[in-house]
Amino acid sequence: MTSTCDLAPAHIRAIAPYLPGKPIAELAREWGLDEADIIKLASNENPLGASPRALAAIENVLMDVARYPDGNGYDLKQALSARLGVPATRIVLGNGSNDVLEMAARALLTPGTSAVYSRYAFAVYPLAVQASGARGIETPARNWGHDLDALRAAIEADTRLIFIANPNNPTGTFIPPEEIKAFLEAVPSQVAVVLDEAYFEYLPAELRGDSPAWIDAHPNLIVTRTFSKAYGLAGLRLGYALCHEDMAALLNRVRQPFNANSFALAAAVAAMEDEPFLDHCLHLNREGMAQLTAGLSELGVEFIPSFGNFVACRVGDAARVNRALLERGVIVRPIANYGLPEHLRVSIGLPEELTRFLHVLREVL
Repeated sequence: MTSTCDLAPAHIRAIAPYLPGKPIAELAREWGLDEADIIKLASNENPLGASPRALAAIENVLMDVARYPDGNGYDLKQALSARLGVPATRIVLGNGSNDVLEMAARALLTPGTSAVYSRYAFAVYPLAVQASGARGIETPARNWGHDLDALRAAIEADTRLIFIANPNNPTGTFIPPEEIKAFLEAVPSQVAVVLDEAYFEYLPAELRGDSPAWIDAHPNLIVTRTFSKAYGLAGLRLGYALCHEDMAALLNRVRQPFNANSFALAAAVAAMEDEPFLDHCLHLNREGMAQLTAGLSELGVEFIPSFGNFVACRVGDAARVNRALLERGVIVRPIANYGLPEHLRVSIGLPEELTRFLHVLREVL
């Protein structure tokens, strides 16, 4: 007998759901471990957590929890506008930047169209494309990252969207701003380019391009950023897009109402104001990156140089190594689903967490 689920579109039934990093509580249940003895270096979270000012801002709105949030996110948009030098009309808020990526796919893709993305790029891109019924075109990587020439060459008559992560997740590779600008000049105006900058804050100042300023010349550009990584608000799910007013109006047509909750809106404004805390987080990340890569080098473990808050390292039988790490209470991220079955992605944690990871990895290897 045919079920309702059997009648769902084939492209939906074929989707392999996104697999998040394993939570600490889940590992504790599975292996009978003490949660206090488990470290998680799997999801590129901020090991220092959220700014104290952000936490205080959350407390200040607790009494209004029965009220719907500001559906337009006025205060946050004004703060972002002042910080980034863009009109508030060019800002679209999302339930995490994933939400904005999916908005772009819903707004621009249909069955009979295509989208282009690179091998080893963020897993949400092909998922969003497939969910829209469009055709995904994966291009070969160059040195573990995006090959802009290959992306441009892959554009077809029905292509409506290109995804680029910079820095890239899960490999951590980076494309200089001048190369991105040259790419935008070469892309047809009817093809939208999503420039996913979830890890933008981790870049040193000399490598940061002013991508929001490129929108005037390239109204087909959509820049996405998040408060989940450097700002430590992953649990509140808040991201945003910066794009031309016409594109923003289009994305808002498919945006769910109240997709940014009151706690997230208040915390994000406060987090942006707490620059000393952000600077501390970025300093810790630089120190941790140096500690982790030095330790991997000492172990003779190959890794991909990273511009984010994580490192992808090659350990051989990554499934075996990952299981052995889990048995010892260390959670990292296997990335075989990205086509990297010999690699593990390790987030930058606190110094003592990285020390323990390297010690356990030495035992396992």
